[in-house]
Amino acid sequence: MRHRTAKPSPRRLSSLGSHAPLLARSAALLAGSVALLLPSLAHAEDAPPKLDSGDTSWLLISTALVMLMTPGLALFYGGMVRKRSVLSTFMHSFFSLALISVQWVVFGYSLSFGKSHFGLIGGAEFLFLKGVAYEQKGTTPHLAFMAFQMMFAGITPALISGSFAERIKFGPYAVFILLWSTLVYDPIAHWVWADGGWLMKFGAIDFAGGTVVHLSAGLSALVCAILIGKRHGYPGGKFIPHNLTMTVTGAGLLWFGWFGFNAGSALAAGQSAALALVTTHTAAAAGVLGWLVAETKHRGKPSALGAASGLVAGLVAITPAAGFVPPWAAIPIGLIAGVVCYVAVVQKSRFGYDDALDVFGVHGVGGLLGAVLTGVFAQRAFTPGNVPGLLQGGTKLFVAQLVGIGAAGAYAVIVTIVLWKIINAISPLRVAEQDEREGLDVSLHGEEGYWE
Repeated sequence: MRHRTAKPSPRRLSSLGSHAPLLARSAALLAGSVALLLPSLAHAEDAPPKLDSGDTSWLLISTALVMLMTPGLALFYGGMVRKRSVLSTFMHSFFSLALISVQWVVFGYSLSFGKSHFGLIGGAEFLFLKGVAYEQKGTTPHLAFMAFQMMFAGITPALISGSFAERIKFGPYAVFILLWSTLVYDPIAHWVWADGGWLMKFGAIDFAGGTVVHLSAGLSALVCAILIGKRHGYPGGKFIPHNLTMTVTGAGLLWFGWFGFNAGSALAAGQSAALALVTTHTAAAAGVLGWLVAETKHRGKPSALGAASGLVAGLVAITPAAGFVPPWAAIPIGLIAGVVCYVAVVQKSRFGYDDALDVFGVHGVGGLLGAVLTGVFAQRAFTPGNVPGLLQGGTKLFVAQLVGIGAAGAYAVIVTIVLWKIINAISPLRVAEQDEREGLDVSLHGEEGYWE
């Protein structure tokens, strides 16, 4: 049986009619609300993410950890020189952090992370940190990101100082690191890390500074060691570390601070930071093992200095890969770095240059090796754009890494040579022979690290 549709009664029609104005107003109000809401929904994806207190806390802690690495480097380097130049060696690290921090605030940050010009260098919009205090970057304050990057900029030229320890004047050293940071570090940092940087667009990746920090500093250190010449009496004289306890303590602080260096580079307290922390620690441990095995096979005994050097080699090599490779890959990366960097250090006597504290052998070779191995072990689950490394069948990333190494390395070498030649022509960088024999603590700073 089919149901009939009942017709509305006249009374019901009358009732609806009496409410028509109210219904019309309600419909208009609803339409207006929807009209106001739609633009908000359309631009929801464009709105900046909210500040995250966890991410901000982690970035601030990481900034402090990376800052601690520069005093750690001072201890690491200071223990390896002769005692008459220990304070001079400390000064190289501490002064670098001070000078480059001011440079970073005034114009270094703007050159590195300002609006890109042809992918080569940043602009002037962040001079004196203009506007940075009122902005955010990702889920953290822009100031926190700036400060984190400041600590990287401060330690990088300090790394170079190990190559010419015990024989460089302080004033010309200050001029050199200021110009080097401005003309080498800032542009390379922009190429690799800044939005619009040409190496970033090309596909090269560097999680925490294998190319930007270690490769550039290591190759520049080799140039400086060659140009300044050998220490008087080297290698026949007694050039042994005066305080290995100090050096091993410094290495421990570097190991600790490196968690901020690498895991902090995730810029958030999440899976990427956890991955970077684990790979960092594992590679450092494997680096110790690789170096000590090579040293024992070569010299018959493992040494404390070898353990300290091996852990730094492992840390350097994992730095570009820390957030891009699975945890297990940190073991071969660390082992390979320990062995290869040991061989590189041993070979310096064969090639006849005096890299006093093995900056090239550890940081230059380790940074290059790490950048290459990033292109081998990187997994698409962790890389920008899900680009795989060689082990997953990808060649694009590996080629991009080689291009990045070649471009950044060649640029660092060429500019360092030019800078050194110009500064040395105006004011010689090397101290007089008598000052070197007396020790730089007294001759340059008028003080002594030890009283006998």
